[in-house]
Amino acid sequence: MTTYFQKASWGVWTADAAVLPGTYVQAVVAAGGTPVLLPPVGTDPSIVEVLDGLIISGGSDVDPEQYGAQPHRLTRAQPARDVHDIALTKAALDAEVPLFAICRGAQILNVAMGGSLIQHIPDVNPEADYQPAPGVFGNVEFTTAPGSISRHLLGPSASAPCYHHQAMDRIADGLSVTAAAADGTVEALETATGGWALGVQFHPEQNPNDLRLFNGFIEAATNYRKNRTESPGNVHQHV
Repeated sequence: MTTYFQKASWGVWTADAAVLPGTYVQAVVAAGGTPVLLPPVGTDPSIVEVLDGLIISGGSDVDPEQYGAQPHRLTRAQPARDVHDIALTKAALDAEVPLFAICRGAQILNVAMGGSLIQHIPDVNPEADYQPAPGVFGNVEFTTAPGSISRHLLGPSASAPCYHHQAMDRIADGLSVTAAAADGTVEALETATGGWALGVQFHPEQNPNDLRLFNGFIEAATNYRKNRTESPGNVHQHV
């Protein structure tokens, strides 16, 4: 799982630290996985070679320079983290390592493949309420596309916690929209070909009572590891 790298406090100390909300870690463990944290320092995309799956976590806005746009006055980016997450995303896609991209992670997936973002949803949809207040999660209801990972795991419709002021604009070639809210906001993206890859605009880790997406991801990671280690000439690798 990718992490933040920013100022944090523990005990009597306040300093730069690699941090990630505990809900991500707890969801992975509850679904049967072993969490490995990947801070955006010393980026080495080859790390995906020893992973069974990769989660690109949420966080700050994606730097609009990554998709050729000027920054909105409300855009707050961490460019070093963008470089890290995009590099790992591309490496995972190339190797067909199962990829689960959450909120900002789904935006990273779209941008990494050549898509773009709406930098402030209220500019184009004043009625949107995907970020009710600072630190307060909203709730989004959405429908899923037939034949998709989203439909397989969540059924025809579902709801989930959300917290974002940006959204998908141009969808990258090679990605398809597999879930959307009633107002058209893209809620899930999947690759059209290749391995298991799912990006969701919402925050499934914030609902510990609904682990269906994490269960599906861990199942995909388990199958990936099994297929890799049983292939002739491959060495069993641990995470």
